[in-house]
Amino acid sequence: MLPGARLALHAGPHHIGFVKPELAERLCGVDPAIKMSPGRVDMPVALLPRLNELAAAVGIPTRAEDFDVRATPEGEVLGVLDRGALPSFGVIGVGVHLNGLVRKPEGLHLWVAKRAANKKLDPGKLDHLVAGGVPAGHSPFAAMLKEAWEEAGLEERSAAQAREVARFRYNMERPEGLRRDVVYAYDLELPADFIPKPMDGEVESFMLWPLEQVKQALCTPNEFKFNVVLVLLDLLLRQGLFTPEEAEILKPALYA
Repeated sequence: MLPGARLALHAGPHHIGFVKPELAERLCGVDPAIKMSPGRVDMPVALLPRLNELAAAVGIPTRAEDFDVRATPEGEVLGVLDRGALPSFGVIGVGVHLNGLVRKPEGLHLWVAKRAANKKLDPGKLDHLVAGGVPAGHSPFAAMLKEAWEEAGLEERSAAQAREVARFRYNMERPEGLRRDVVYAYDLELPADFIPKPMDGEVESFMLWPLEQVKQALCTPNEFKFNVVLVLLDLLLRQGLFTPEEAEILKPALYA
């Protein structure tokens, strides 16, 4: 079930997103080729290259970073749309999260980042060592390598050793709109002497925590950025940090 009352957004034969009725009306006012009917909004395929123009015309704030537009997570690229407009249009967004792990004699530890206070979304919350969106024209793995350097000063030859461990999909109502996200999760074991360095100013600080401390922090509501929790629960399940009874409850919800 998708959250909120929205209309399916179609570009020709492609179902690309969901929009609120009031946004649908504004889009129709911008271009007469866009039509509303019960339960849906239709635009011609010829408008796909102009999605950013449409977003600007209806006053949606942008972030100067395009994402690929697809009807399905692994479908063909139909166009691009500014990252800031994805939730308003209910278009699928793709992100990457990296578990930066350090193996010590006393057990596995995880690098945890604290987001900078000036971040537009979830300022000051806890996050992964590396996490970010997949820009237009990038694969998830390439985006992970890019973010690894920008957010943690992790060189490509090291980050390239990461392995994909899970994928998650969710539909979620957020203050910025409808998030229809696909998250690629990676594990990377790092040397004990690695110290992350924020290169782009998006991280306030880094902390190296034992997994048990990570588990305890998850029990505090809103401590972590919302989608980080999914990846951390998967990590803790794989590392046996939950009792069999807890795992029996979590697994169907997490992997459904």
